[in-house]
Amino acid sequence: MAKAAQDKSARKRKTAPPKKTSVVTPVGTDGRRDYAVPALEKGLDVLELMASLHSPITPSQIAQRLGRSLQEVYRVVLALERRGYIVRPPGEEALVLSTQLFGLATKFPPYRRLVDAAQPIMNALALEASQACHMAVLDGLNQRIVAQVDSPAPIAIRLRVGAASPAVHGASGRTIVAFQPPEVREWFFSEAVALALEPPEWLASCRKRIADIQVHGYELIEGEVVHGVIDLSFPILNAQGRSLAALTMPFLTSNHVVVPFEDAAALAFNAASRITEAMGGALNEPKRPLLHA
Repeated sequence: MAKAAQDKSARKRKTAPPKKTSVVTPVGTDGRRDYAVPALEKGLDVLELMASLHSPITPSQIAQRLGRSLQEVYRVVLALERRGYIVRPPGEEALVLSTQLFGLATKFPPYRRLVDAAQPIMNALALEASQACHMAVLDGLNQRIVAQVDSPAPIAIRLRVGAASPAVHGASGRTIVAFQPPEVREWFFSEAVALALEPPEWLASCRKRIADIQVHGYELIEGEVVHGVIDLSFPILNAQGRSLAALTMPFLTSNHVVVPFEDAAALAFNAASRITEAMGGALNEPKRPLLHA
């Protein structure tokens, strides 16, 4: 009898299901699950580092800059090189970023459609006005050049496609911010203050300038970056009146100007208006003559 009870107890122990164990995924400070992907993190660290440099860099220098071992970095570098994101200039052992990342960015549907619509219009503008022109978008607190056309004149101002600079310091950036929703403008200035990009009083004057751009419909400033250059920017708007980008003409004043400024400004507005229409928006024609700042 006792033996039968022991056998029954043993069978129960053998058939008892195992206890379930749960895997707890760490939660980040923003409340989202924090899934660590070390290899991806290393690759992004390498790309972000190289994007901030102006000269080639070796794998060992990358490892030193990132505070990682050469062994950790080397495999990542080989993978990025194999995929074409980083390259070695002729005769160099060091590495630089290729244009592949920029190519990916321009394939992003909103930018691709915008650039495709703008490029032929900008080509015509540069020829008719005999001035260079470029188009920029907002990238965080920066303005980033996504399209550019050279002037047919022998001397002109040119910005490199892909170049980024603080939006508060550029005619394009201020114009884009001016035609953002109020909450986006407030976020923009609160971030600029938090990061101490400029003294508070300077940012206050910039806020007023952006309000004036919204009223006038354009930004016009002379000699902000280069003496003798008048930067004229018009917004590119969508159907909701929100700026997708800005079209800017850095008008170079010289003895060889073929098209007077006011005529070139009219051509620039017409170009911005046509691009805006392609994006479903509409621009209000500004009063003339345009006001210099």
